[in-house]
Amino acid sequence: MKLDFEKGNGLIPAIIQDDQTLQVLMLGYMNEEALEKTKETGKVHFFSRSKNRLWMKGESSGNIMFVRSIQMDCDKDTLVLKVSPSGPVCHTGSQNCFNDDTRKGFVYALEQTISQRIDGNKEGSYTNNLFNKGINKVAQKVGEEAVELIIEAKDNNDELFKGEAADLLYHLLILLKAKNMKFEDIESVLYKRSQSST
Repeated sequence: MKLDFEKGNGLIPAIIQDDQTLQVLMLGYMNEEALEKTKETGKVHFFSRSKNRLWMKGESSGNIMFVRSIQMDCDKDTLVLKVSPSGPVCHTGSQNCFNDDTRKGFVYALEQTISQRIDGNKEGSYTNNLFNKGINKVAQKVGEEAVELIIEAKDNNDELFKGEAADLLYHLLILLKAKNMKFEDIESVLYKRSQSST
């Protein structure tokens, strides 16, 4: 990865994106030392223009950002870092620095929560209890939720319909986990279909 630091007088912009939801969290600047420290530790480091020094994101708040991937743009003068944040990113306490409360991508965060409850064998968790009953019970529950969604589709109560659609998606995520698959795998199938359709 050979970046052009000269173009920005030794600094390059680093766009920080949540690796699960793909939400843009913040923008910072890196010099070569900050980038090397980020790669070395797996934690995001920036060069502070106001303090004129290297700093690790979360060094005072504890809300560290763990690096999942680093990508360079086509001009080799900007980075996108996909991260797993350990808490709110913005100093105001917000999840991001752009006051963006979008829910797009939340399914991935929900999928991660489901995995944590199952992998951690969380006691008292509905999700974990259903998973432990085996794939037949999980698949049966998906079928029940699908039937309930169809029934609500025939009525005119939008809130009940949305609730049943959410229940179906939730249980589908559990079924995907039971099949050792991810939502991304299904998205990939849909994407491939869209590319081949005329």
